[in-house]
Amino acid sequence: MTASTDAGALIGRAESWRSIDWPTAQRETRRLQVRIAKAVKEGRHGRVQSLQWLLTHSRYAKALAVKRVTSNKGKRTPGVDGVLWKTGSDRMQAIRGLRQRGYQARPLRRTHIPKKSGKLRPLSIPTMYDRAMQALYKLALAPVAETTADRNSYGFREGRCCADAVAAAFSALSKPNSATWVWEADITGCYDNISHAWMMENIPMEKRILRQWLKAGYVEHGITYPTLKGTPQGGVISPLLANMTLDGLEQTVLTAVPKRLRVNFLRYADDFIVTAKSKALLILKIIPAVKAFLAKRGLTISEEKSKITYIRDGFKFLGQSFRKSGNVLRITPSIEAVRAVIEKAGTIIRKYRNDLMEKLIGKLNETLRGWANYHRHVVSSKAFNRVDQYVYRQLWRMIRRNHPGKSRGWLIQHYWQAAGQKWIFSVRRKRKDRVQLYGVVRVSSIGIRRHLKVKADANPYNPVYARYFAYRREKKEARLWKELSAWAIVKYNRRTAPQGRS
Repeated sequence: MTASTDAGALIGRAESWRSIDWPTAQRETRRLQVRIAKAVKEGRHGRVQSLQWLLTHSRYAKALAVKRVTSNKGKRTPGVDGVLWKTGSDRMQAIRGLRQRGYQARPLRRTHIPKKSGKLRPLSIPTMYDRAMQALYKLALAPVAETTADRNSYGFREGRCCADAVAAAFSALSKPNSATWVWEADITGCYDNISHAWMMENIPMEKRILRQWLKAGYVEHGITYPTLKGTPQGGVISPLLANMTLDGLEQTVLTAVPKRLRVNFLRYADDFIVTAKSKALLILKIIPAVKAFLAKRGLTISEEKSKITYIRDGFKFLGQSFRKSGNVLRITPSIEAVRAVIEKAGTIIRKYRNDLMEKLIGKLNETLRGWANYHRHVVSSKAFNRVDQYVYRQLWRMIRRNHPGKSRGWLIQHYWQAAGQKWIFSVRRKRKDRVQLYGVVRVSSIGIRRHLKVKADANPYNPVYARYFAYRREKKEARLWKELSAWAIVKYNRRTAPQGRS
């Protein structure tokens, strides 16, 4: 009995969505993905196509695709048909309905979201059915993309993150004899301008399905418009298609100059930097080669956002500021990143100041902890202290406004709790025979931790690296549990509860 038949029997016997054996589904799908990656590495293109067909027709993979689109952040966002898969029966029916024969993609629902610059970014939302089809084919395409990807590409890839890109930049720029000139490059509307003809010719997947997604069109204000180029932002498979379009850029940069004139390249999604020993080398050799590479794919460099910088003048990349003084490279959270989290924290405090304190603290902690964990791998102590000071000043102003007739001592007794050498803003609530303490996290207490960069050649679909990625996942999960438990709700017995408002 084949894996697909086994999966069909498994899904058929399942009484409900919750009864599906997810570990088995994940294991069998991964097994096919590993075989696809192996065939790609051996150059057996016919074998790749056969294995991709098996995976996209597997009930295991279909179940995982439906699970993904019904458990991510967009699960409550419908497409043009207004359909959402909320119940287990809806999802079981979706698994049985994912078929390639006769598939016709629906137009995308166009909306706009604000950018940091104040402009609006178009976001195109497929229907749930189209999202599930994209998730299904992404399972078959991801092993190909990972096997052929650039070594120093870090965006939207399994097992890689922004911290890896920052660590790679540190490695390229921190040595005494490192390159001193940096080209900060940005591609103009990368997702919106990729050539359809190039993708149809070079993306190794079923062409009829790919054409459906690229030519689906979009609906805005009740009018349907055609899509002539680009891959829509908002699609499940769009980041993978964009990555595959830009793969090969690193090799183009490295071969544009002789090996003795060593250059470094690293990319996160459509943002990338190139380092070189001289400005002339970037202008005369590297930039023309990059522009020619992108032109074949229908893309251009944004002259407004791209610039060449001397390392001692500093540059910004992925929310971090890089600057070298002497032989020391300092990476700190950028001024814009600090200002953004301060503004967001202030907005949360103003929005929830009349709500339950537990809700305010929960929203605030979510923002502060996420921001601090992103920036904790660089020199962040001053930035962390600045954020803490701002947050606690705003919280103090809030409680003074909420309790105008209370003394300073009363406010401290009811809203502040000693935590080692620091004080935390907190509230206590009685829950049956216990008192629970809800406290605002101090980002400075999260601490600085050096990030160990992922190996450039590591492929999550190569069995050789299976233990390597498993170790990195376990280590990350253990660290997260440790940090969450340190800031979880503190419970006291009623006898030992601190005196104060409950």
